[in-house]
Amino acid sequence: MSSRPDLRIAPCDYEAAKFACLRWHYSQTIPANKSNYIGVWENKIFVGAIIFGLGAAPSLGKPYGLGIFEICELTRVALGKHHHAVTRMIAIALKMLKRHNPGLRMVVSFADKLHGHHGGIYQGGGWIYAGTTQPSQMWKLLDGSLVDPRRFNGHGHNKSMQVPRGSVLIRTPPKHRYLMPLDDEMRAKIAPLAKPYPKRAGSAASGTIDFQSVGGGATPTPALPNNERRSDGPA
Repeated sequence: MSSRPDLRIAPCDYEAAKFACLRWHYSQTIPANKSNYIGVWENKIFVGAIIFGLGAAPSLGKPYGLGIFEICELTRVALGKHHHAVTRMIAIALKMLKRHNPGLRMVVSFADKLHGHHGGIYQGGGWIYAGTTQPSQMWKLLDGSLVDPRRFNGHGHNKSMQVPRGSVLIRTPPKHRYLMPLDDEMRAKIAPLAKPYPKRAGSAASGTIDFQSVGGGATPTPALPNNERRSDGPA
């Protein structure tokens, strides 16, 4: 019986993280804000990246009484074919993150119901389930892909971005919210927020591509709501 390959979790550069996101993450995007990029290797072969960032909302820590540098978001788990458990990879990455950021007290992550995710990798890692976010909106492009409206907010990297002609603004379902406290005091503080874990609703349990369906359009296109908003902006 063959043993599992050697596992190495270590910082990686932006280009490696970008490669992992474009190739293996369902969003095929890399977060634009400042992030910590942690690479994953098996037998010295790069198999993906785990990315932590400040998150899209500057008030991410406000509900928990945390400042902007006391909380971060696990924004991407972008993995190709691998042998080790994702929960183990994330656990090692969390220890590394905490070691290099001693003031950090909690990590939050979201499982996207739109893509059939229920947060299995967080449940397996003992994260606290804190319910769902509010519904949001996404631009649906003519090719069927979905883009966060913040891409077109006119600031920073998005300064020159415009909504493509024919895009439709659709409502998207709430996301599952998971919390990982990094010290005992924070764990006790958020313990009352814990809710029963949601059950698996789709075929994907993580933010990585299902290798059985690559190229086959694994994610169904959501139906357009009655109050859809269409863009007639530049093509």
